[in-house]
Formats: sequence, structure tokens, C-alpha cells
Amino acid sequence: MPAWTPSSWKSKSIAQDVEYPDPGHLSKVLSKIETLPPLVTPSEIERLRHQLGQVQRGEAFLLHAGDCAESFDACTHENISAKIGLILSFSLILIWGARLPVVRIGRIAGQYAKPRSSPKEKLADGREVLSFRGDNVNGLDPNDRTPDPGRLLSAYFHSATTLNHVRALLGSGFASLHHPRDWSLNHVRSPSLRTHFEAIIDSLSDALDFSRTIGVEGSTGAASFAQGGGRGTVGEVDFYTSHEGLMLEYEQALTRAFPIAVPVAPATATFKANGTSNNQNADAIKENGGDAKSFYNTSAHFLWIGDRTRQLTGAHVEYFRGIRNPIGVKVGPSMGAEELVTLLDVVNPDKEAGRVTLITRYGAGKIDEHLAKHIRAVQVSGHGVIWICDPMHGNTQTSASGLKTRHFGTIISELTASLRIHAACGSRLGGVSLEFTGELNDEGFSVTECVGGSMELGEEELPMRYQSFCDPRLNFEQSLDVAFLISNYFKKERRGGSGPQAASADALYAELTRPLTTSKEG
Repeated sequence: MPAWTPSSWKSKSIAQDVEYPDPGHLSKVLSKIETLPPLVTPSEIERLRHQLGQVQRGEAFLLHAGDCAESFDACTHENISAKIGLILSFSLILIWGARLPVVRIGRIAGQYAKPRSSPKEKLADGREVLSFRGDNVNGLDPNDRTPDPGRLLSAYFHSATTLNHVRALLGSGFASLHHPRDWSLNHVRSPSLRTHFEAIIDSLSDALDFSRTIGVEGSTGAASFAQGGGRGTVGEVDFYTSHEGLMLEYEQALTRAFPIAVPVAPATATFKANGTSNNQNADAIKENGGDAKSFYNTSAHFLWIGDRTRQLTGAHVEYFRGIRNPIGVKVGPSMGAEELVTLLDVVNPDKEAGRVTLITRYGAGKIDEHLAKHIRAVQVSGHGVIWICDPMHGNTQTSASGLKTRHFGTIISELTASLRIHAACGSRLGGVSLEFTGELNDEGFSVTECVGGSMELGEEELPMRYQSFCDPRLNFEQSLDVAFLISNYFKKERRGGSGPQAASADALYAELTRPLTTSKEG
């Protein structure tokens, strides 16, 4: 295979390319980005690779979640805090039911670009304009659709600001298990969800009280942290960022060569009870091989190739094969089994653990036709991968009012089918990829973009608080609905319940949703 460089992708055909009217301006902006500090570090990326290796072995669960596309305007304290709180709440529910640590990767701090099915769109007034490609390309306003290279610089600084606030939140005790009610419960209006979540919190409080009584938690509790002491097991989480690696000029500008960083004792690393690394030397990094270096994309810890840009001879696959970051690949119904194996051969020729996450997104009506074939092809190839289910992208529909939406029941149908098929194939679903949001309106209500869920949101209610400028997202209640469904499934599996091999998706859905059925509340 030809030698790789951060710019070798330029010799390949590129899908979803953006044509800038002023190449000189673009060059100047990219030169500036090349001089700016990395947004993430090699040691953080290597820690994620190690933890994803544990997910691959079935020792942890991956939660990949956040916005379909971030906006610059949503970069606020309230929105970021709500999003992180929802991710923490979701992962706590999973940990409690599955008794597995959760690796948290947010679609955050860089998810500003979106692929589009057509380069242009027709407006209601008959005008044809360039499609909106995300805040780092052009504006949502139809009169602001000319691609502007300056937006790439804005994307860098909004990413840096978001990441800085996330780190500040997590570093100040926001993730402490002493006050999980602060994460999102105040925004949950479903009485059933509140009851289930309160039960977890009460049990957790009892467990923490018991730990303090016997001296397990010692001096690393909330009081010690407030006085400047260590956060301890109940106050620490690892959190990673991700986005689709769509804008290759931007990704190249933030690709840097560094000595390969590895944990000092990766073989002894475990996870803490709240799903974080418990390697005492996790922050002690040594250089491997003296002058050995590798190229890290420092714009995010984890990047993925979209279903529209995964061409085997295309620019995106060429770029992704050379970076050391763990990567994701979207796998849809148009992906052939042989094509998938060939793609794995290209991006992970050494079959390294934790390197590749396959994000399946077929749609509830197509998953039975494709997933098993893909699983078996990968098994025969000898590649080790992480399989996670994206039940969102294949299930988008248009409501009677013309709004894009997704139905909760269809989302759960694909998710439960994925669990069933993996079990039948001797495989394991390692995680989920969800588009959800913690955004609230001025009255403190969640968005209304997907229908169904424990609140039984109907199509007629979609226009009330529809805020997405891209794809419809699950709101607070619907997101926690999904968390409890997955948690209940793994709780049953952990306790030796009947396996899913003989169960249909409909049967699993009926079983898992039974505890969440409730009357609708306004």
C-alpha cells in the first residue's frame, strides 16, 4: 500500500467536498489552524483506545451520544451542562442495570458539519440555493449559503470553548455520584421515569453511606473534594469528544506527529465503579520506541467515517487509515459484506484492539436482512471490532406537518433486533450511538422532535418545541426511556434470564417497555 501522509488523501476523489470561492482565504485560515494548540492530547486518545479495547472484549459498554449537528449559538453554559448531565444520567442507569462500566463519547466540541444528499435545495419561493452544510461551512439563513473559510476558525474556537467548559464541569465535581439529581432529574416530567430514576439514586445513596461507614470511600468524598481534596472514585469520569471527520482540510490542519503515548501498565488497568479508568498510572505516560512517532488527529478523541464518505478508494478512507485515533465507520444497508471486510483491511491491517467501531444504521425494516451477514463476514475475517447500534439514522420519516421526525417505537425495534441478532450470531452489541439533546426552552421544557416514548408525544405536538436545524433528536424523557430499556435488558441477562435468541424484536420491545408504560402527562 502506498505511503501515508496527512495530505495523501488529496490524491483521491473526495465525496461531500465543499467548494470555496476564495482558495487563498481558505489557505490562510488553514495555515492559522495549523499553528493553534491541539484540542486533545495523545495520552487521552491512547486511554480511549485502551478502554475501547475493553468494550471490544465485552468488559465495558460504549455510549456515543449527542447532537446530530452542533450550532455555534448553542455553545452556552446551560446547553453544555444539560447535555453532559443527560449523558451522565444515561450512563448511570446503564451501569446500575448492567453492572458494566460505560465509556462515554460525546458528539460534541466539533460536530459542526453535516453531509447532505444534494448540494442544493429548492426554497418555498422557488429559489435554488446551496444546501446548509453546518455552521463551519455556511449559514442556516438561505441568504448566507456561500461557504466561508472563516467559519473553520470559528469551529476551532467554539470546539475549544466547549471542551474547556466540559473539562471545567467534570473537574469541579459535576459528575459526583453524591448529587446525580442535579444532572437532569429536574427536567424530567414523566412520573414513571422519575420513579425509576429516584429508586436508583436512593439505592446509590444507601451504597455510598455504607461505603463511608466501613471506610471504603475514606477522605475522597464530597466534603473532601469541596475542600480541595481528590475527587475519588465517586467524583471522577472520563469523557471523550467525537465528530464526523467530514472536512478533511480542517482535520489535516489539526493532525500532528507525536511520540506514541501508551499507559505504563495497560494490562493492569481496570474500571472504577462509576465507569472510569482505575489504573493508578493512567496519567503516567512513557514514550514507546524512543523516536517512534505517529500521527494523531488532535481535533477530537474519536472520529468516524460517514455512510456517504466510506468509498474504498476515496479520500476519507485514505485519511482515516493513517491516524492513530480510534475510529468509527457507519455501516448501512448499501454496504456489502466483502466491502466491509476490505475496508477493515485498509483502516486496521494489524487488527489492533479498540481501533475500529462499526456503527450500524440500517433502519428497523432492513436490519434483519443485513446485520447477520455483516457480523458473520467480520467473524470469518478475523477482525476484532466493536459493534454499536445507531437506531436513529435509518428511521427518519416526515410528519404530516412536514417536519422530519423519528418514532420511539421504531428506534427501539431496531435496537432490540440488534440485540437479538448479535446474540444469535455469537456476537455482542457493545454500545449505542444516539442523537439526543439536553436543550430546553425558556420555560424549561424538553424539545419535541421525536414522537412516542413514555410521555406518548404525538405528531401534533412536534411544532411546539422543534429546535433542530438538522435531524430530529430524542429529548430528556425519551433518552432516559432508552437508557432504562437497555439497562433492563442487561439486568435480565446478568441475572440469568432467558436469552434473546428465541425472542422477536416485538417481544423484546413489549417486555422492555412494560415498566415504562404510563399515562400521558401534559
